[in-house]
Amino acid sequence: MSDSDKLLKVLGNKDVLALAFGAMIGWGWVVTSGLWITEAGSLGAILAFAIGGLLVVFVGLTYAELSSALPLAGGEQVYTFKAMGRVASFIATWAIILGYVSVVAFEAVALPTVFEYIVPNYSQGYLYTIAGWDVTITWAGVGMIGSLLVAWINYRGIKLTSVITVILTTFIIIAGLMLITGSTFGGNMDNMQPLVNAGATGVFTVIIMTPFMFVGFDVIPQAAEEINLPQRKIGQLLILSVVLAVIWYIAIIYGVSRILNPTELSESNLVTADAMAKAFGDSKLMGNVLVLGGIGGILTSWIGFYVGGSRAIYALANAGMLPKFLGELHPKYKTPHRAIVLIVLLSTAAPLLGRPALVWLVNAGGLGLVVAWLMVAISFILLRKTAPHMNRPFKLPGGTLIGWLAVLMAVGVVILYMPGMPSSLAWPYEWLIIGAWIILGVILYHYSMAKYGKEYASEYMKKELDRIA
Repeated sequence: MSDSDKLLKVLGNKDVLALAFGAMIGWGWVVTSGLWITEAGSLGAILAFAIGGLLVVFVGLTYAELSSALPLAGGEQVYTFKAMGRVASFIATWAIILGYVSVVAFEAVALPTVFEYIVPNYSQGYLYTIAGWDVTITWAGVGMIGSLLVAWINYRGIKLTSVITVILTTFIIIAGLMLITGSTFGGNMDNMQPLVNAGATGVFTVIIMTPFMFVGFDVIPQAAEEINLPQRKIGQLLILSVVLAVIWYIAIIYGVSRILNPTELSESNLVTADAMAKAFGDSKLMGNVLVLGGIGGILTSWIGFYVGGSRAIYALANAGMLPKFLGELHPKYKTPHRAIVLIVLLSTAAPLLGRPALVWLVNAGGLGLVVAWLMVAISFILLRKTAPHMNRPFKLPGGTLIGWLAVLMAVGVVILYMPGMPSSLAWPYEWLIIGAWIILGVILYHYSMAKYGKEYASEYMKKELDRIA
């Protein structure tokens, strides 16, 4: 592969940390924190995120070792191919792409939601009602225009996206710290009642939402070929980003539940912004500051998952597991521009589904993420046995113990999504998203295998692995 066909290697420490942390915290902490507290209670929601966070820490540790040992674009595709072969590689990568595309679509729905706080009653031009929600021209239009703008930013190159991400992540952290500080001094423990709501069912309901909220650390492996750092540093930054995100979500839940009582939570359309306003003496200005931080979160998450999703598609296409034209780099910007266009096509129409799509995308995308994480954890265990002498700049102690803990917790969370569980995916919307994604993957994979041959994928991947051996 010539230099003209390579991704640009330009990301440093702050770029990598901002990319992963900014992708993880996103907008969910603004738009759905009230739902977590309502479903599980204040302490129940904190417990759910602690459990979900523990899963992500264990999985993140396996990623940290593998990403530093195998720093190639595609992440999951590379690890699972080396451990389990071509079919497993496609399944894991296609599953993680579902998670990435779901986040991108989620942000396209979240953006018009935030405008309702800043510009009340802007939603005009009734189109239709879906799941009890009135979709309007202006509401859907804001999300679709935002989708095209973020796609353009990613199209123009990793340098532009990293600069924007660092600036926005800094602003998000400032807004969040103001909320936590204000609620600590202005709130009280009485507002946090009930501490637990609906028992284990409420906690499980929130747990299945947590993978979607924590996804983002795995953008680092996807962008591995664009990171200009020692391989060991890649693993260190990945796990640091996970720990910071766990602390962030738990602190936000504590802050919101401490300042708003259950009645205020149920009456609020944007609880985090209302909590910020109340924490500073019912200041609408401070509520708007929080919303601006939320918009920053939308953009950092949106940008990050365009990076992750497009690089995963790029890697599959180069290996002949998806149509090869999707693996082409832009001659000037060195971005996988056709993969970016595909994500635009898959996600820009999401606002037409209305605000209920927020929950559908969280749950359906979350299942894809956990399946991919499970397969990476299994790959970690297998590679410790089949490739014991592989160079591991960031090597975990304890043999395969952390890998087994990640597998057990991932299997447990996957079960929570299944029919019969109190937190199972909803029919028809969420299962239809999963089913449509599986069908699309089967069609594209079989088309690619028929056109390029099974041997091409295996030979390509072996050459890539030899390149870093």
